[in-house]
Amino acid sequence: MTGAPAAVIGLGPMGQAMVRTLLGAGHPVTVWNRTASRAADVVARGATLAATPEEAVSASELVVLSLTDYAAMDEVLGGLGADALAGKVLVNLSSDAPARTREAAAWATERGARFVAGGVMVPAPMVGTDESFVYYSGSRNSFEACAPVLRVLGEPRYLGEDVGLAQLWYQAHLDLFLTTLAALLHAVALVGSVGVPASAFLPDLLATLAGVPEMIGDAAELGRRLDDGEHWGDLSTVTMMGATAHHVTEASCAAGIDLALPLAVRDLYDRTLAAGRGNEDWTSLIDVVRAPAGVSA
Repeated sequence: MTGAPAAVIGLGPMGQAMVRTLLGAGHPVTVWNRTASRAADVVARGATLAATPEEAVSASELVVLSLTDYAAMDEVLGGLGADALAGKVLVNLSSDAPARTREAAAWATERGARFVAGGVMVPAPMVGTDESFVYYSGSRNSFEACAPVLRVLGEPRYLGEDVGLAQLWYQAHLDLFLTTLAALLHAVALVGSVGVPASAFLPDLLATLAGVPEMIGDAAELGRRLDDGEHWGDLSTVTMMGATAHHVTEASCAAGIDLALPLAVRDLYDRTLAAGRGNEDWTSLIDVVRAPAGVSA
């Protein structure tokens, strides 16, 4: 049985993975990419290569965008004819800021299209697997109209009518991801300052990283405490953790490596301590993050 058709614009690693997944599930796919040679693999698997973006858009009611950012959408679709997008469902799975997403949705609506934003929460090789999930936001009716096709890419998690929500959740995940990777490299550089090879240190470091969920405890309970403002003290108080933040900064300074990351962490603890909250749990730092101008005791 042939599934509903889709057009995919943008054939980086993520776009190609989505096309392969859709083809594998029996969906006819028309593709376009600025560098046409990138389409060779998916065309060999059965995709149809469009000569222009307008040709790709005309091939299907559902148009999936997998581009560098939303500015790329403007460049690719901005020159289309006045009615080229009328009646289309644009599902933009590119990365950008929530505000830019809302601007793009307004732009698409002015041209008669329905707009859904999304964020794919797995790397390209995992698209279409049981572990894959994708955040979506925007018009519920528009989302539900294309959900049967989108479900092939991963579990769809619809967040609400505010079209910026999917990007907000996506960027929040990347906030954790990018900071974690930066911290990993900083830690490697710290021990490397005395000649310790990364290969010797990383096994222990990654074991610490893997143990973080157990250290912070049940996710539902932690979330409830953050929502309710319950920052009861335990072994990981602001005073104790803040002292450690100072030690990390001092060690980094002595090692001659970059201080931006440890200084940022130390500053969060110092401002929470200055508010008289040293006996509370480390979770009370969230009040400084939420209100950077200050925090009440």
